[in-house]
Amino acid sequence: MSLTYWCEQAWLPTGVTPGVLVEIEGSRITRVGQGEPGGAERLTGLTIPGLANAHSHAFHRALRGTGQEGQGDFWSWRDGMYDVAAKLDPDGYLRLARAVYAEMALAGVTCVGEFHYLHHGPDGRPYEDANAMGHALITAALDAGLRIALLDTCYLSGGVGAGLSGPQRRFSDANADRWAARTEDLAAAYEGRPEVEIGAAIHSVRAVPPDQMPVVAEFSARQAAPLHMHVSEQRAENAACAEMYAATPMQVLHERGALGPRSTAVHATHLTDADVELLGQSGAYMCMCPTTERDLADGIGPASTVAGRGTQITLGSDSHAVIDLFEEARALELNERLASERRGHWRAADLLTAAAGAGHASLGFPEAGLLVPGAWADLVSVRMDSVRTAGATGLEAVVFAATAADVHSVVSGGRRVVAEGRHRLGDVGSMLAEAMGSLR
Repeated sequence: MSLTYWCEQAWLPTGVTPGVLVEIEGSRITRVGQGEPGGAERLTGLTIPGLANAHSHAFHRALRGTGQEGQGDFWSWRDGMYDVAAKLDPDGYLRLARAVYAEMALAGVTCVGEFHYLHHGPDGRPYEDANAMGHALITAALDAGLRIALLDTCYLSGGVGAGLSGPQRRFSDANADRWAARTEDLAAAYEGRPEVEIGAAIHSVRAVPPDQMPVVAEFSARQAAPLHMHVSEQRAENAACAEMYAATPMQVLHERGALGPRSTAVHATHLTDADVELLGQSGAYMCMCPTTERDLADGIGPASTVAGRGTQITLGSDSHAVIDLFEEARALELNERLASERRGHWRAADLLTAAAGAGHASLGFPEAGLLVPGAWADLVSVRMDSVRTAGATGLEAVVFAATAADVHSVVSGGRRVVAEGRHRLGDVGSMLAEAMGSLR
């Protein structure tokens, strides 16, 4: 199907440009150029490429508004997360994830990287279809109009040198070879589906012993698929790793072949200078999740230092304390200002690239995140006349002033998913409330 959109303004590789015609054939852009609107569908405001949420745990969305109660830290928050994990089944997860991904679409996200480790039944035994939970997530994303990189996660231990307990048993395949066999089946089921990427993840050095990591890295290499991993999110994780392995988590991952151009280190909050160099030399990405990192009191990661060594930064909403990639983008800069007492670490274009092109590439969709011929046809239009953006111009208004509520139109893979601020599935708030009602 051929479509033409006329953008009042659009962010192209050459900068913000007025009066841009974008022609689409199927799921791809075929032509971009300036012109009169004619009979094209008009997109007001500033149109940017679709955003990539590079790190998501869909079921964590159920903790919003409850996980913020009282005092504590990451570890006390994790107990509440385990309580939610214990209650989900494939049907319930489908309903919840569909609503969460629809919320992402409303925020301008056209691709999600789902870091998926809730694999099995409550007692740890696989469902009749061992990938039932993964299938639910993929179906949910496609229903909501998103592409998905399902980052199937290897999770084998309850901590460095510790056994599994409670809901953690749902996460484990017992060993990496069994994880790989199950994930190979999942990848085969979606072969030839360009909107679905089956990637891999090493949950962390806490959850995957070093001798099991090469199996996961080999899967990524064999499938030419993304490989993501939580790294140094907590100081306690670093201390336990040093005590057991006499190395940092980054060093352990490097020594087991888990760092490379398809890899993404998520959080990487507490890095040594040597860790920063390893990350830069490997060609891996670094995914920052600022709203979660501040919500869980994790700390401020060395994003500008890492970027200065050549590592590309991507962004994710992780636990979904909020789902707003504009907030994640500006928080990257604002956190640096707080830590350094200096402004201007990142240009607005750099931050938007992290939220769009770099994020898509890290998820296995390199032909996305730009408004150019041949790219995925993802167009996100942001109001420039809201109470937040009125009177401002350019990308700075989008990155430093707009919120997800200012997104009024989303075209994802050539399909109109959001129009006039409403998702094609209907009232997303009601969908979320209904899906989470059974979990409270």
